[in-house]
Amino acid sequence: MEDLGVVEWPPAPVRTERLVLRESEARDRAAFVELLASPEVHTYLGGPRPRAELERELPEVPERWPGSFVVDLDGAMIGQILLRRATGHRRPAAAGKADLGYLFLPRAWGSGYAAEACTAALGWFDSELPGEPVVLTTQSANIASMRLAAKLGFTEVERFEAWGAEQWLGMRSSNTTVTSS
Repeated sequence: MEDLGVVEWPPAPVRTERLVLRESEARDRAAFVELLASPEVHTYLGGPRPRAELERELPEVPERWPGSFVVDLDGAMIGQILLRRATGHRRPAAAGKADLGYLFLPRAWGSGYAAEACTAALGWFDSELPGEPVVLTTQSANIASMRLAAKLGFTEVERFEAWGAEQWLGMRSSNTTVTSS
């Protein structure tokens, strides 16, 4: 994966009704450790990383690269949105396109934060790189992620087997609007 190229980084914080999408800061390190070590978060992502390893290896300001947004609720990190170029994607339909990823702490699940944050990130992306499609890959068994992908306007391109499970690849054109529910 590579960054988004011509996009200036970091952008001004992206604000929604409840959230702020911003660049990571040193105060986010503990939340990144929690996020990356969480068995619940990584159920469909190959499993968590060992907490001790993360404590040793994460830099003071983790995940500080173009396309990585911290999702902030009331001054605390609750998740991460990733937008990056899928140059080495396994599927030809996704290669070279922007790829959306998201991770949220379990305590933030079920409140609509992921939909709100992803909608804001995609709006930012559409304003920076108009006309570019975005892809998203998730395990088809991840029902919550599949619902979010549909809500965000992603439509199925294909299903394929990888990492011992069926994967779903969806694509969203920049003129897609998010459905309410």
